[in-house]
Amino acid sequence: MTIHGKVVAITGASSGIGEATARHLASLGAAVVLGARRTDRLDRPVAEIEADGGEAAATRVDVTHPDDLQSLVTVAIERFGRLDVLVGNAGISRISTIADLDVEGWSAMVDVNVKGILHGIAAALPVFRRQGSGHLVTVVSTSGLKIVPTQAVYAGTKNAVRTLLEGLRQESIDGVLRTTSISPGYVRTELVDNAVDDPAVREQVRQNMANLGIDPTAVARAIAFVIDQPDDVEIGDLTIRPTRQG
Repeated sequence: MTIHGKVVAITGASSGIGEATARHLASLGAAVVLGARRTDRLDRPVAEIEADGGEAAATRVDVTHPDDLQSLVTVAIERFGRLDVLVGNAGISRISTIADLDVEGWSAMVDVNVKGILHGIAAALPVFRRQGSGHLVTVVSTSGLKIVPTQAVYAGTKNAVRTLLEGLRQESIDGVLRTTSISPGYVRTELVDNAVDDPAVREQVRQNMANLGIDPTAVARAIAFVIDQPDDVEIGDLTIRPTRQG
């Protein structure tokens, strides 16, 4: 597999899709660099990957801080000699109607979901250019494909990222850069834990996610699939959702 030997940095890697992706790619022979705000939750996956014979490193990354993304890239290069793939997975959601005027929540989603991706691009793109190759894999959402009440701003941030990546793709047809947007549907992650203020509504959303959501490893396999393509093949968009999701 072409994944073997690649160096992959992953944001939001302390749980859910990010952690599952790190573990799965490491099992396929990639060296992985895990980044997240909750550094106390990075020690275990790194230790277990290394115990299984894999290569892993970790560093604190808050994607709202450009310097943290620069540090993530630096760790990859200093530890493993290069960076082949940046998986932009960190994201937050706030579920409410626009009329609720959750201005603070809107700003937080823009800062993490949009600016966080831009900060990653700014850190990784010069490295990819110097190397002559690189791949940006970004986790967006089916929320941007099917707009529903209470998720308009969240969907807007995800569609903004789709637009950014498509623009970057068209600016980068010299064969150096590949870009991929992964759109998961319901996945059993912690995303909803801080998405709703009302405890009763939050518990209902959590139950729906638990009953309908697919395992994060399913998304990790999809990410591995797009990375594993030959260098002259780019999968621009990939949607993965539960078979029962409407």
